[in-house]
Amino acid sequence: MDNLSYSVRGNVAVLTLNNPPVNGLGFRLRSDLLSAFDRAQNDPQVRALVLYGGDTVFSGGADVREFGSPKASMEPNLPSVIRALESSAKPVVAAIAGNCLGGGLELALGCHWRVAKADASLGLPEVKLGLLPGAGGTQRLPRAIGLEPALNMIVSGEAQSASTFAATALVDVVVDGELLPQALAFAEKLIADARPLRRLRDLKVDAPAAEAYLQFARNSVRAGAGNLPAPLRCVDAVAASVSTPFEEGLRIERAAFIELMNTPESRALRHVFAAERAAGKVDGLPADTPLREVRRIGVIGAGTMGGGIAMSFANAAYPVVLLEASQAALDKGLATIRKNYLHTLSKGKISQEQVDQRLALIQPTLSYQDLRGADLIIEAVFENMEVKQPVFEMLDKVAKAGAILASNTSTLDLNRIAAFTKRPHDVIGLHFFSPANVMRLLEVVRGDKTAPDALATAMQLSKRIKKVAVVSGVCDGFIGNRMLARYGAAANDLLNLGAMPQQVDRALEQFGLAMGIFRVGDLAGLDIGWAIRKRRAAERPGEDLPTIADRICEAGRFGQKTGAGWYRYEPGRRDPLPDPAVERIIEQWRKEHGYTPRMIGDAEIVERCIYALVNEGARILEDGIAQRASDIDVVYLNGYGFPRYRGGPMRYADEVGLPNVVRALRRIATESPADAAYWAPAPLLLRLAEEGKSFA
Repeated sequence: MDNLSYSVRGNVAVLTLNNPPVNGLGFRLRSDLLSAFDRAQNDPQVRALVLYGGDTVFSGGADVREFGSPKASMEPNLPSVIRALESSAKPVVAAIAGNCLGGGLELALGCHWRVAKADASLGLPEVKLGLLPGAGGTQRLPRAIGLEPALNMIVSGEAQSASTFAATALVDVVVDGELLPQALAFAEKLIADARPLRRLRDLKVDAPAAEAYLQFARNSVRAGAGNLPAPLRCVDAVAASVSTPFEEGLRIERAAFIELMNTPESRALRHVFAAERAAGKVDGLPADTPLREVRRIGVIGAGTMGGGIAMSFANAAYPVVLLEASQAALDKGLATIRKNYLHTLSKGKISQEQVDQRLALIQPTLSYQDLRGADLIIEAVFENMEVKQPVFEMLDKVAKAGAILASNTSTLDLNRIAAFTKRPHDVIGLHFFSPANVMRLLEVVRGDKTAPDALATAMQLSKRIKKVAVVSGVCDGFIGNRMLARYGAAANDLLNLGAMPQQVDRALEQFGLAMGIFRVGDLAGLDIGWAIRKRRAAERPGEDLPTIADRICEAGRFGQKTGAGWYRYEPGRRDPLPDPAVERIIEQWRKEHGYTPRMIGDAEIVERCIYALVNEGARILEDGIAQRASDIDVVYLNGYGFPRYRGGPMRYADEVGLPNVVRALRRIATESPADAAYWAPAPLLLRLAEEGKSFA
């Protein structure tokens, strides 16, 4: 059997799952497991079975490689396998180490007993994919640990350690040390004691005042679920474990699972799950590419971005040398880092000991010479080529051979930056998103001469500092900010046509974005985008035309930091307040440029802004800047607040239908003759629509 090994130890058959990396419960493993189970049942020597996943993982659940394929539900499906184990006339013990998640936990729940290492991680995370447990989890878990803790676990999707459940029917024995010998000893004792089989399905749910609690739970979940249908369906399914016979509860659960599987929200979330994993696979970079050793980090610039980058590495236990040009700037940066850590401490997320350890890892300096021992040096200075050039020229002199030299640039030409050194093969872009110690996205920019081992090392490091990395080619703005420019232009067009910033933001937030584009601008600082637009106008005369945003900046309104941007802000508060002064600037702009305002609906706002993203994303794919459409989705989900339940802009376009996107873009192009070229459907988008294909 390819995915399972079978052995007999005394009177106990050991069925060892072997489907790396996480023992995904794919069709072949399910088939092998059922065959091995039948073999044990028919062997008179075998009087008990131990189901074992290995020392590091029991099972991570469904095999993601089969998502969306017929194999995912082919018989024997997971409910059939679990039913067989549960119905066994011989005791079945699950031996659990590492992750036991989703279908893996449901499989363990179908066994008669469970022996688990104290630090094993147990959970039912299906809700994070827009689903609910579909193989009995909503019916067996409440019988094992009680109604309230089971519902909390299922609705949150969060895992907990096995030691948490030591006093429940979920974990019969918590062990330290080697797992399998202790599981075998437990099975032998069951045989010796002739202990009656215990099936979770036969237990009653511990549910005092169940109806009152369930009503409270429904109200709470409804308030927090937003546009996601799965959390409430989880409540309904778990409620069935209290009010209906077990088999009826299974039927209710399975019906809800199938219904949710076909929702656009679940399709989108499953797409995100796969997309974030695919992003780590880099075209032309073999999996066995040697990695450079990285033990010490250098960061140049202790401002908001540089300080956040330093924290990201210190959080992962890397020593960091933090360089600034002046003592005052260095002191200010260190004070901000300390303040951030103390804020996290006040929330109970880290201990004082962790604060002290992380601060001790950050070594401040005013001298480039202190960077000589760094294996990776990240420049995080002002976004200006004239500022970055002397930094890289100095790094070329002081950095040791083989050190990776990285720029945190968000828009500038990485190939030009690399050319400031005599070692362009060591230069890479690491575009963190602010605040860098919080945001998950990392754009890894591959220059024309970036060495494969430098790229592979950067991708590996991203995992160690808990970032989601996406590889980008070199262009102005890379993936995220190149698309953001078109998104911003579409939003500014809407102001020309008759909308106001607060209406645009409200429509985008109702669509699901974490924050509307004008609020984002005020938060980031409007002067940043203004500087980029002025640079582009100088580099490409006639292409980058003035916008209302320039007029706002010319009035000294740079956002929250100046108390006024697209909105006004009262001292000490961040609530965006509509400002009549902005309305006057917009109205004057319209008069000067010949725009007659009209009524703009929320649907038109969403259509123009989101389809502008999609169209630019298609051009990015054509240009080879992004490897795959799903990488673009990962960028926008993790760096720009795009709603996960819509799957990202490219996935959303697939869901809407690419022919519908093309028709809308063509209509907008005719309505906007001055910008018709920008709205013309990208050739790739047009081809896919004509061929009946999708970005996926």
